[in-house]
Amino acid sequence: MIGSELEMTADLVRDALREQHPDLAELPIREVAGGWGNQMWRLGDDLAVRVQRMDTSTDPQLKERRWLPLLASRLPLAIPTPVRSGTPSERFPKIWTVMTWVQGTPMDHTPISRGDHAADELAAFLKALHVEAPADAPVGSDFGTHPRESTQGFEHFMRDVDLDGFAEDDVRAVWDDAVAAVEWHRPRVWVHGDLHPANVVIADGTLAGIVDFGAVCAGDPAWDLAAAWVLLPAGGAARFFDGYAQVDDATIRRARGLAAMKSLFLMLMGQNGDRGLPGGKPNWGPIGRAALDRVLKDL
Repeated sequence: MIGSELEMTADLVRDALREQHPDLAELPIREVAGGWGNQMWRLGDDLAVRVQRMDTSTDPQLKERRWLPLLASRLPLAIPTPVRSGTPSERFPKIWTVMTWVQGTPMDHTPISRGDHAADELAAFLKALHVEAPADAPVGSDFGTHPRESTQGFEHFMRDVDLDGFAEDDVRAVWDDAVAAVEWHRPRVWVHGDLHPANVVIADGTLAGIVDFGAVCAGDPAWDLAAAWVLLPAGGAARFFDGYAQVDDATIRRARGLAAMKSLFLMLMGQNGDRGLPGGKPNWGPIGRAALDRVLKDL
């Protein structure tokens, strides 16, 4: 659905293309499973149509249209880049974007098997991304801020997640330590903000690309450094930070707390899937539990 009024179909996507980008309209179109804020439709072999789904604001797609072409040129992993823009019409009353397709399989459907290589790739990618952002870069609200600004979300996850096998005091200790850490005092850097397994593409057992930059903003890199625990296999965080280098203790503490919160989010989405709730991702539960285990054991 788009909002609550329009059912998405391949025919509707093709109609929108015929109306605004007819030279692309006859390429094969097939739906991509999943998607949260946006729904993706493969367009031929190398493109995809990104359509608003749960997102009620146009901001995420407009940010991607403006900033991804600038970021892509200096990032060592593939990211989607916009090639055509779609505007609302009577037939299709939402914005949409034609983007390059990142080849591979989302990590929530295939594991990393080359852990050392993946740690090195993630470190290189984030070092390249985490450079000072320009003054007009978008400022994070839900993402990119000090962990204390996300305390309400953390408490929501703690209240609703089944912690079976984990001690609540241990999880809270990691979060409290992150909240107590000093803020990021250096210039704001580019932050992806939403690095979790569905937004990471795997090929040949290692990282091949990063997708969904709807949360991209200028802020605290700890939001991305949390991926060292959320994405990488056991032991990968140490190798990652060796490769990333020059990160202070307070930033690692903030990152670890954010990793705990992101792990709880994944666990909750797994529970929602078990309960048949909207947005449920049954396969995310075990991924989140494994990530939280890494966070706690890495203390």
